[in-house]
Amino acid sequence: QVQLVESGGGLVQAGGSLRLSCTASNLPFTFSTYAMGWFRQAPGKEREFVAAISWSETSTFYADSVKGRSTISRDNGKKTVYLQMNSLKVEDTAVYYCAAGRAGPSSSSSDFGNWGQGTQVTVSS
Repeated sequence: QVQLVESGGGLVQAGGSLRLSCTASNLPFTFSTYAMGWFRQAPGKEREFVAAISWSETSTFYADSVKGRSTISRDNGKKTVYLQMNSLKVEDTAVYYCAAGRAGPSSSSSDFGNWGQGTQVTVSS
């Protein structure tokens, strides 16, 4: 059974930082062949793209809302992808989901076939 397990979420004050992690197991193909992405969903809103990274780390993409404040990275040896978020804002509050896909780094959720259960990030004012 494919598992993507997110961690690192929590409650933080505006202006603070968090580092999310997502560790994969039992993916059908080698972790290093997957593009990885982070998405988020705030209450009452649709899931939206946050960041994505290619299998080789040569390409990264960010939503405009987090660009300059967030960094996506990965450690293929640990089968883990990270999302470092700085200067957090109240509007960053959401459940953050990790996703793995074989189609290459993308901002479209339909290009990711494997999803984690999510980790809650709450930013207080």
